[in-house]
Amino acid sequence: MNSTPTVDDLRNALVDQIVAKKPLPPRVERALRTVHREVHLPGLDPAVAYSNRAITIKENPEGPLALSCASVPSTVAMMLGQLDAQSGDRILEIGAGTGYNAALLSEIVGEDGEVTTIDIDADVTQHARDALNKAGYQHVRVMERDGLEGAPEYGPYTRMIGTVGFWDIPATLRAQLIDGGRLVLPLRWRGQTRSVVLNRQGEALYCHDMELCGFVPIVGQDGEHTLDLADSTVRLHHDQDQDVDPARLNDALTQSAAETWSDVRVGGEESFDGIWLRATAFEDTVCRLEATRAAVENGLRRPVIIGRSPALVAGGSLAYLISKRDDGDPERPSLLGAAHLGPDGADLAKRLVAHITAWGADRTATPNLAIYPAGTPDSALPAGHVIEKTDSRVVLSFA
Repeated sequence: MNSTPTVDDLRNALVDQIVAKKPLPPRVERALRTVHREVHLPGLDPAVAYSNRAITIKENPEGPLALSCASVPSTVAMMLGQLDAQSGDRILEIGAGTGYNAALLSEIVGEDGEVTTIDIDADVTQHARDALNKAGYQHVRVMERDGLEGAPEYGPYTRMIGTVGFWDIPATLRAQLIDGGRLVLPLRWRGQTRSVVLNRQGEALYCHDMELCGFVPIVGQDGEHTLDLADSTVRLHHDQDQDVDPARLNDALTQSAAETWSDVRVGGEESFDGIWLRATAFEDTVCRLEATRAAVENGLRRPVIIGRSPALVAGGSLAYLISKRDDGDPERPSLLGAAHLGPDGADLAKRLVAHITAWGADRTATPNLAIYPAGTPDSALPAGHVIEKTDSRVVLSFA
């Protein structure tokens, strides 16, 4: 006779599923097997609480993205592994969420450590406080605070983690991290987001690992802008420093796209986000194209992923990633290429295909990434492609 699984059974089964795909540091695995996620998601069926998916805890009445959510457990585990916190660490968490991550951090740092979690939303901090109290983590500090300001009165911190998406890293946060300390956060540039591991050395932050992810953006940063095009059936997400011409792009989108193809193939489950990442290390033109089914029905050549595909955009021209079925290789049946529109579209497509080809030759390569304060002179930067942000100069390069 089958028995109903207990909460402990559900929790351990989820952790087993996570570690089967990628081993975790022992401290992180032990915390995941100890902390009760269902306490932080009251009223939810435990089977759902221990599913490997995000759970919205506060809707956003003004947009499609939630104001706050409980992150996918495998992503939580991945970022805690990146943070590599130790017993006795002083940790600042930006984005309190349900309080679950703060409870995990508290287990990891132990009685000799400290965890401070902050959030700008009073409802979110109250939810986190109540759940932490109920779960026995009354010692975790919860503060209603703008995440971009941090909590300097309880710093400096040996570790910092962001559980909301950042477009830039404020100088105020860098200043609260000890020299030699580690910062892990979802960083967004050129329309894509990576969970980056940044170690502070003096005033610079050097990346030691990056993983693809997606997070609710932090309140208060507006360096990424969105253009509604083609009667709002196409959206272009671009950074504030990029050259885009809405009127000319709308004209271009009334045309039929031409196509340029690479010789690179991908399998059905194979990730090709590395093309996007690679392009950001060489181009100031990389954006995110978001199309709708209505746009495709109206004649737009379908992007490789309809809701989030890399595009190179300059003025009134663009090229974006596309694919087509080609049975020349049954293990990798899809061929990658570029659709292009506008007077300079062919040149942009040629450049995008070059990035596809370079990625195809080394599909696991990631760029070096370093972040310096705004105002750092060029002579003090390493060789590489520089992306200018408000508080930072981001340098990307391939060795």
